[in-house]
Amino acid sequence: MLLESLEVHQFRNLSGKVFWHSNLNIIYGDNGQGKTNWLEAIYLLATSKSFRTSRPQETIRFGANLAFVRGRVRQSEAVSRDLQVTLQGNSKLLFVNGKKEQTSAYLGQLQVIAFTADELEVVRGAPEARRRFLDRGVLALHHAYIQTLADYNQVLRQKNRLLQEVAEGRLAVERARELLLPWNEQLAELGTEIHCARIDYVKRLNAVFEKKLFGREEVTIRYLSSLEGKGDLSDYRLLLTERLNLRLPAEIAAGCALVGPHRDDLEILFDGRDIRAYGSAGQQRSALILLDLAALSVYHSWCGEYPLFLIDDIDAELDRKRIGHLLEYLEGRTQTFITTSKADLIRGYSSDQQVALYEVKEGLIVPSSSEGVRAASQMEGVFRSLS
Repeated sequence: MLLESLEVHQFRNLSGKVFWHSNLNIIYGDNGQGKTNWLEAIYLLATSKSFRTSRPQETIRFGANLAFVRGRVRQSEAVSRDLQVTLQGNSKLLFVNGKKEQTSAYLGQLQVIAFTADELEVVRGAPEARRRFLDRGVLALHHAYIQTLADYNQVLRQKNRLLQEVAEGRLAVERARELLLPWNEQLAELGTEIHCARIDYVKRLNAVFEKKLFGREEVTIRYLSSLEGKGDLSDYRLLLTERLNLRLPAEIAAGCALVGPHRDDLEILFDGRDIRAYGSAGQQRSALILLDLAALSVYHSWCGEYPLFLIDDIDAELDRKRIGHLLEYLEGRTQTFITTSKADLIRGYSSDQQVALYEVKEGLIVPSSSEGVRAASQMEGVFRSLS
């Protein structure tokens, strides 16, 4: 899977069309010029979402009423497709080969994994970030999983609404018990699907986990169910049903749902210790990279191809030794896009035929004479403006 080209219009401060190298693409320039915006545009094309905001309309250039990101994806020598995400006001339209598609049909056309400063919450933040990491991985393998998550969250909202009404005295407890029964039945069914999918994905991650890529320290992971120690996890649905019934009085008292996979976590240990509490900033970054690399490998083993890999501000997040190990590992595996503002890092790859350099000035990728860029563009040239 390769992203051959990307065309943007009125997306943040970007404009233009870029043809990418199949191996390593280094996007460089001074701070504030739009380097991260190019990665965000790639991420939006793949996922229909931004990794910087939950409101995609915020990415439309100030004063404009419409923005789009369009890309050509090559699946194989004989198969390619055009993807487009159009943002207008609060609406978002998705297209595959010019045909409008629903989100469920669009997702999976282009897979991407992004390493950004915000994603460090996976290793140092709250459990919610780790659950999202797992759910993204499962979704990449099983597109129908998005409906399971949506259904579970909808049922959870309905249940919480009822529990809140009880807490506020607007609904009698006995009546609430009757109304909550069908919601708990659905939570047991959907929650079991989520639990099993996450357990399977963690097993797949562990099977390919490069525990010591960056040194002697060992990183290990384990799915941590909130029902652990409460009964037989091998029959999760029965256990979840029992706990939902047992904890109902506590949920009524609390005014919110207390049982289910929405309270689970992913345990990440660094030499046997919780990395959130005992890992240094560098160790936490290394652990996230290892998780991302495992996700790349799991997707490859499942689909026979690699996702794109995006790394924002690589020299700020990783030291030079780790960068060297990482890029050596990635070479020949996946199409990689990194951003940097460090001239010395750029000079280190300026003569490499497997690397393309792209300088960003005020959102534009300006023409370059580097051999890497000429290799990336070949017949069509690296930069073509929309005008």
